[in-house]
Amino acid sequence: MDNFIFSLNATIPIFLVIALGYFLMQAGMFNENFNAVANKYVFKIALPVLLFKDIVTARIREVFHLKFVLFCMSVTIIMFLGIWLITSLLMKDKMMVGAFTQASARGSAAVFGIAFVENIYGNSGMAPLMIVSAVPLYNILSVIILTMCSNERQKNRSQIKSAFKNVITNPIILGIAAGIPFSLLEITLPTIALRTITSIASTATPLALLVVGAGFEGRNVLKKVKPALIATFIKLIGLPAIFFPAALALGFRSSELVAILVMLGAPTTVTCYIMAKNMGNDEGLTSSIVVLTTLLSSITLTFWLFLLRAMNLI
Repeated sequence: MDNFIFSLNATIPIFLVIALGYFLMQAGMFNENFNAVANKYVFKIALPVLLFKDIVTARIREVFHLKFVLFCMSVTIIMFLGIWLITSLLMKDKMMVGAFTQASARGSAAVFGIAFVENIYGNSGMAPLMIVSAVPLYNILSVIILTMCSNERQKNRSQIKSAFKNVITNPIILGIAAGIPFSLLEITLPTIALRTITSIASTATPLALLVVGAGFEGRNVLKKVKPALIATFIKLIGLPAIFFPAALALGFRSSELVAILVMLGAPTTVTCYIMAKNMGNDEGLTSSIVVLTTLLSSITLTFWLFLLRAMNLI
């Protein structure tokens, strides 16, 4: 029972905040303009500042784990390319291949990663290291797969350079990269600067979760239910079940395992919808997968945390 309560304490508060965002949107206290502005603020300011603060205040020489970084990078490549290959062979409607592949593999690593690890350990732990290892590959592989699977290839060719530039200038990656020199050189920020940064960083997780809830559209779940359910199973259950044994065999424990859980089993990020729509892929299928994974991840993530806790792995 203690393990179950531990799991609920880690997951339920997150989804309650998401639910609050949804109800505030329905009540008219939030609107589309607020959602767009808040989402931009979280992505470009608050989340990078949070990751910068966590890196600056961490002893990166002690936290850096080459085996963990290589594992996250390898698993990201394997799951993207593996799902792409299998989907290309088995899916009859080839127009859905790119959207299905991206949405089945690409989770909300930044928002959910930080929130989950903070809920359990009180800090972001190994989440920043997982994010910097996996998120650039998420973007690169998504661009490649969506481009190859689109009927608008000529149009997409002109977008590829811009897309890869966006990967390099990703605010989340820049926030982490900016903090690394401070941590490596053990530079202590002045109290005024650190408290200011901490105040900004503290807005990242709750506002991001409110935005996720405010943007939730239940009617989208009715679109292309069968492939969406299959992708949801892959994202929330299949990937963790396949790669957790390897993670355990390599000796990963505690916050490392929680970060890996988020990388593998977090709900599909809403960024997938934006990319699918703008690159000539199936945005309807993508939106269905985003809705289903967000709904059901409250159950599956609680289950995975309970299992890891019961096995004394976290």
